[in-house]
Amino acid sequence: MRIDRLAAGAFTAAAVLAAAPAPALAHGAPTTPISRTAACADGGEETGNAACKAARKANGRGFGNFDNLRIADVNGKDREVVPDGELCSGGLDAFKGLDLARDDFPATKVTPGQNLKINYRATIPHAGEFRIFLTKPAYDPEKALTWDDLGSKPLASVTDPDLNDGAYQLRAKLPARTGRHMLYIVWETSQTPDTYYSCSDLVFPAAAAKATKAPPQAPATTRAAPAVRATSATPKPTPTSAKPATAAPEIDLNPVAAQKDDTSQVTLGHWIIAGALILGFAAIAWAGTGAILRRRRENR
Repeated sequence: MRIDRLAAGAFTAAAVLAAAPAPALAHGAPTTPISRTAACADGGEETGNAACKAARKANGRGFGNFDNLRIADVNGKDREVVPDGELCSGGLDAFKGLDLARDDFPATKVTPGQNLKINYRATIPHAGEFRIFLTKPAYDPEKALTWDDLGSKPLASVTDPDLNDGAYQLRAKLPARTGRHMLYIVWETSQTPDTYYSCSDLVFPAAAAKATKAPPQAPATTRAAPAVRATSATPKPTPTSAKPATAAPEIDLNPVAAQKDDTSQVTLGHWIIAGALILGFAAIAWAGTGAILRRRRENR
């Protein structure tokens, strides 16, 4: 009878264990671009980084495992469950140091328009949806991340992606951004009650310096002013005793007519002179004839 009772008890215990829900076994975190959990948490790749050291100090203790930043029973209500300023830690005390607003966490250099390849390492794979967010252009990396920094819609959503070499392969095309930004990934598993959260620091090229505008050119009348001033400043020449130059004679537009007038004037002058000469000779001849006649009378 005792053996039967023991057997019955063992059977009951086995039945209870079989009926109990299985523990959540889906684990993972982004390794490309590297997330703060994959860089700084236990088992991470960059635990000696200055920001990671500061995060551990702010944490007050060591982090949990890098692939275990998860919250149960969120059911898509991420913005209600995870508080602003605590997105990188998911609001979990074991990861709160990851919420530090620093610009020296391990980061990945990217470019606008790039089709970013994301490797989300799955230490224990499970199906589910990945929602990928990117901070807005006005994001300030010196402040703790908030939901408003991410906007209302994800950059991309991928459900049940392929698992290759122990990682889910995701892609998202990056829009125009400059400087430092945050890639935020939410992984809501469909076969467990868990949702995972991660922050990956990205660095876009810095904004190009704006060309300095040339000062507006002065209007034409303004530009002419210096020339006038320069002319007025020129010293005047010392006056001399030389007579002012005679004005140039007007040009005769009818030289032929002028020549005819001059010819007629010369011809008239010649006649006057000739007449005077004739009268002069006549007077002399008359006077000479008179004198001869007087002498003859006296000699008689």
